[in-house]
Amino acid sequence: MEYSEKVMEHFMNPRNVGEMENPSGVGTVGNASCGDIMRVFLKIENEIIVDATFKTFGCGAAVATSSMATEMVKGKTIQEALTITNKSVMEALDGLPAVKAHCSTLAEEALHAALWDYAQKNSIEIPGLEPPKEDEHTH
Repeated sequence: MEYSEKVMEHFMNPRNVGEMENPSGVGTVGNASCGDIMRVFLKIENEIIVDATFKTFGCGAAVATSSMATEMVKGKTIQEALTITNKSVMEALDGLPAVKAHCSTLAEEALHAALWDYAQKNSIEIPGLEPPKEDEHTH
């Protein structure tokens, strides 16, 4: 299985790893079938994501996609962050092996779950944001 240099780089030197003190929103998603768990922490000020960190328990691709996704959302507005998809994360990493594509979907879902958490805590509605899916991977 071939990984791009970017994937390897983010796996070996992941950005933004760790818990965040007093995050604005936290999203945790998991895929029981492969055992990957991803948690994304966001700090949001005036609708701007000023910081993003993650903790991921999973394979190298899961770590790399979390790292890239948190890099991509920093400095973005909430609406801009919603446009970051698993596809754009994969493209930013110069692609992923097909069997690892689900890792980038997890990154997108964790990001959205963190934004949802932020919206719930602040009683706001974020246009275009869907509530997190109940984990359908476990059934």
